[in-house]
This record gives sequence, C-alpha cells and structure tokens, in this order.
Amino acid sequence: MNLAHIHIVLNHVPSLGSVLGLAMLVWATYTKNESLKKFSFGLLAVVALATLPTYLSGNAARQVIAKEPNALLGVVEVHQNGAMLTLVAMTFAGAFAWFGLWEIRRFSHPGSLTTWGTLLTSAAASALILYTANIGGKIRHIEIREAADSAITQSVGWKPAVEEFLARAWVIPAVATLHYVGMVLLFGVSLLLMLRVVGVMKSIPFSGIHRLLPLAIFGFVVNVFTGMLFYLQSPEGYVHRAVFQLKIGCILLAALPVLYFTVFDDPWKTGSGRSASALTKIAGIGAFFLLVAAIIYGRLIFISY
Repeated sequence: MNLAHIHIVLNHVPSLGSVLGLAMLVWATYTKNESLKKFSFGLLAVVALATLPTYLSGNAARQVIAKEPNALLGVVEVHQNGAMLTLVAMTFAGAFAWFGLWEIRRFSHPGSLTTWGTLLTSAAASALILYTANIGGKIRHIEIREAADSAITQSVGWKPAVEEFLARAWVIPAVATLHYVGMVLLFGVSLLLMLRVVGVMKSIPFSGIHRLLPLAIFGFVVNVFTGMLFYLQSPEGYVHRAVFQLKIGCILLAALPVLYFTVFDDPWKTGSGRSASALTKIAGIGAFFLLVAAIIYGRLIFISY
C-alpha cells in the first residue's frame, strides 16, 4: 500500500463525515438537542483532523498520476485547487467545533456565535469537499468525464502564483516567525498541562489549565496554515520523506488526548490538591511527548534536506 492508495481510502472520511456532521448539527440546532450537538461537534473535529492526511496523501497520488501519458493534468490541478480550499475551510470548521466542545465542558452549552460559526464553516467545507470529490472522480472514472475536461490545462493551477509569492524575500521569514509563535503556544500549554497532571502544580485545579486550551488550539491552527505554506514550496520534498510522515503521525496522535481533555469528565474531577487519575496522567504525558516528537521531526526535515 502506497500513499496514493491511502488517499483513496481516506478521501471518503471528509467527504461523508463532513456532510453527516453538518446534517446532525443542523438538526441538533433546530431541535435544541444539546447531546446531539455535542456529538456533531466531536464528529466535525475528527473529520477536520482526517482532512490533513487526506490532502497530503493527495499530493502523492498526483505525482503517480502525472507519470501516466494520458492523464488529465488540468483536471488534477483543478482537483488540487479545490482540495486546498477544502483544507482551509475544514480547518476553520474543526476549530469552531472543538471550541464548541470546550464551551460545553466549561459552561454546559456552546455559545450561539460558536454554533453559527461551526454551521457556516462546515457548510462551506461540505460544499467544497463534494465539489472536490466530484472533480477527483473524473481523474479515474472516464464514464463521468465531460468533453470540456480534456481542454483544461495546468495553467488553471495556483502553483506558479504560490511559488512567486513564496519567493519574495520577506514571506518565508514571516511565515517561520508565525509558525514558531504557534509552536510556543502549543508547547507552553501542553507543558503546563503535563506538569499539573503529574502533580507538580497540585494546588491548581484542572479547570484552571482548561482555560488555556483555546490558546493551544489557536497555535495549532496557525501551525497548520504556516506549515502548509512551507509544504507548498516543494510538496515532492516533503510527502515521501519518513520524517515528515512521522511528524504528521505524531500531530494526529497528539490530538486524541486533547479531545480526551476536552470531552471527558475524568480530567475535570482533578480539583485543587487532588491527584489526577492514571488515564489523565497518561493522556497529559502522551500529548506533551508526541508534540515534542513532532517538533523534533520537523527540525529533522530541514536538517536532512
């Protein structure tokens, strides 16, 4: 199984999951079903995470298709353009959905702004995903192609414009600065969280650390966008490298304990002067060291270039 095969398997997750999550959230909002709303927020957050490896593996699939003599490279470029917009929209939808979960944990219900933000961004993401999936189907399925598809050229792609923008002297230093700011937010909050669950700051209740989690998610969103700009410089130099794949794997695994701290009751029971449960300790330590591993693998990408 190669990355192109993985893309074929993964692309069904955001395609179906985003539509299902949106439909559930619409119904939950209409019926004022808070339990269903919480579930739909969680589903959209997970789907947003799955969109990242789907996009990255899609670039690997593009490289395979480009070697075929009769490939419709213009259609491939249109598909890739749609995939980038989908990733952006789904990242915002996932961030809104996660914040909704955070508000439910903290205030027992999400704010109306969060709910509407999730509805609008997930609706945009779902529309883009369905459009992108439809274009992607034309790459392999000749039975759904239209006559005009063969006339599309690679000039419709964004690659030349993106490369020209990234080549400006100030862009990469600015992107790197923002990336490090996001990394500091992630590292700082995860370090505080780990120290609390192992008992170093036992007088601070978990609810106090919980207030800081949105800073970490903001840092993560910043790192997703700035990281993608690094990636767009040379997708071929990233996607097939083991250190890059390990970095993405660590990031996705680190999201699991973050969802645990956001959704489940057990960490919330860690009050002032109380020790965290074994599972909470494992989650806190795991999230921190997975983040550290992702940072190390990120540095190795440039060192071993």
